[in-house]
Amino acid sequence: MRITSALVDPALLDLPWSTPLEEWPADHLVALPQGISRHVVRFVRLAGTVYAVKETGERVAEREYDLLRALERIDFPSVEAVAIVADRVDPTGEPLDPVLITRHLQFSLPYRALFSNTLRPETMNRLLDALAALIVRMHLTGFFWGDCSLSNTLFRRDAGAFAAYLVDAETGALHSRLSNGQRGEDLEIARVNIFGEALDLQAAGLLHESIDPEVVCEEVVARYERLWHEITFEQQVAREARHDIEGRIRRLNELGFDVAEVAMSLVEQGAYLIRPKVVDAGYHSRRLLRLTGLDAEENQARRLLNDLDTYRAESDLTDEQQAAHRWLTEVFEPVVRAVPAHLRRKLEPSELFAQVIEHRWRLSEKAGRDVGLAPAVQSFLADVLVHRPDEQAVLGIEVAAG
Repeated sequence: MRITSALVDPALLDLPWSTPLEEWPADHLVALPQGISRHVVRFVRLAGTVYAVKETGERVAEREYDLLRALERIDFPSVEAVAIVADRVDPTGEPLDPVLITRHLQFSLPYRALFSNTLRPETMNRLLDALAALIVRMHLTGFFWGDCSLSNTLFRRDAGAFAAYLVDAETGALHSRLSNGQRGEDLEIARVNIFGEALDLQAAGLLHESIDPEVVCEEVVARYERLWHEITFEQQVAREARHDIEGRIRRLNELGFDVAEVAMSLVEQGAYLIRPKVVDAGYHSRRLLRLTGLDAEENQARRLLNDLDTYRAESDLTDEQQAAHRWLTEVFEPVVRAVPAHLRRKLEPSELFAQVIEHRWRLSEKAGRDVGLAPAVQSFLADVLVHRPDEQAVLGIEVAAG
């Protein structure tokens, strides 16, 4: 047996590598919601960390391992490659398929686990928005997926929306930039795969009757095209309307994308042609991380920063760093500490705080006054959070394949 690992964890040696993955004993496994996969996949817990173990071919495992490591280096939203275990043999000496080990993304779920009975239109819309944004980010970095689908994506809650993460990269390729043809091929693959997944949900009675599978697969492409256009199109701006340049940058920031530079050229009739160079998503996440050290999804970060800005204005603090420190210690951390230990696996801290803010607004609207943060926290814990499933690790749930 040979282990190639980015993580030095001797506990990897204790797993039953001489047994086919499909026959691993239950005492080594963790029951987590699992999407559709052409490979055998099992989840294991080692030293408090959950890993996904997938049997595949050796060349495929090595290629996917290298790609996931490359994506991690550029901070792309994907699962983290941990190790490859090759040269496996069973007790009779027969060779077994190598496995790829990735770290399970906490608080993430496959799309099939995001609903209990029927996938409603609003939930489908949020999933498609998240997937379209993921593909745009991917193409901006020069990554060709080659098997884009809902099944190959994990989703995390993001303050009323979802954040999407790539979970299967075995068909991918990383280039300096993608051609329009490569982007189009990826979108066509996405269209076909998502149409099949929507038909599968419909056949299982898990798709709302108002959702048309054909519309779903076309819609994800349309959402991608709108977002790609907003990020990349050349805009002509008149000399007397130079503020439109700043407005364009602000719109891109609101979409969550950073602008590294803006190329401007003078065209006929004294107008400017501007081309922003978008480098990556995560504008609000990076600002929140810089100010507070909190690592959050983009929409979560936007909500938290809005609350921070409100706190700063109400406290009459001019120094942003000082306001961020006080907000963190006087507002955010007390809310997180108020959650009883047995409820802390239900939502990650940033999502918890974002939902508490939303809950406070709803209570205040109903009461016709600001109810205050502390009563909103207690109401959220008693009336909302206690009824939520544990999303850090949803144990004992079997997700049907069809």
